Amino acid sequence: MKQIQLEQVLPSQIEKRSFELIRQELEEMGKSLKEDQAPVILRAIHTTADFDYADNLVFSDHAIERGREALKQGALIITDTNMARAGINKKKLEELGCQVLCFMADQDIAEQAKAQGTTRAAASMEKAAALIRHQDRPCIFAIGNAPTALIRLYELIQEKTLLPSLIIAAPVGFVNVIQSKELILDLKNTEYIVAQGRKGGSNVAASLCNALLYSI
Repeated sequence: MKQIQLEQVLPSQIEKRSFELIRQELEEMGKSLKEDQAPVILRAIHTTADFDYADNLVFSDHAIERGREALKQGALIITDTNMARAGINKKKLEELGCQVLCFMADQDIAEQAKAQGTTRAAASMEKAAALIRHQDRPCIFAIGNAPTALIRLYELIQEKTLLPSLIIAAPVGFVNVIQSKELILDLKNTEYIVAQGRKGGSNVAASLCNALLYSI
C-alpha cells in the first residue's frame, strides 16, 4: 500500500486552511491583491483551484463598494442558471433581505425565445428588466453561462432600459464568450466584475456573489 502523508485538519478548519494555502501560493508567485478585491479573487480561486483568476478578474472602479451597498439594501440578484442560483448562500441572502431569481426554466421564457428567434438567456434578461422597473430595490446580475445574456444586458443598458448596481460577467466557453465580456468592459456608467477570457462558469458567478455577501 502506498504511503502518503496527509495534513490533519478539522472539518471546520478546512476552508480557513485552504485560504491560507492560496495566499501562500500567491505570495510565492509574487502576486499581490488589492485589499478590497482580495476576498473576491481568493474565493474564485478557492472555488476553482485556478490561480489564473488572480490576473483575469477585472473590477470597475466602484464594483466592490456598489455591490456591497446593493446587498445591504436587499438587492435582487438575477442569474442565468439555476446552478448559480443554488450556489448563492441562502442564509446570507435572508439575513440581508436579498432575493435570487432565475427565469431560464419558465414557460413564458421558452415561448418568448422561440417567437423572437433568440435564446432563453436573452429573453430572461428582458423579463428581469421588466420586473426591476416595478421594484424599488437595487439589482445585481450574476452571469456564469450565457454570453447572450451579457449581450442583451449591454443592449438594455445602452437603451437606458436598465441600470444594474453590478454585473458579474463570468460565462464559460468559446462562442461569443470573450466578445460578450468585452461589451461589459466597455460600459461607462455600470459597475462590473468580469472574468476575462474563456474561463468562468455558474460556480464562479455564485462564488463571486458569495464573496460579497460574506464580506458584509
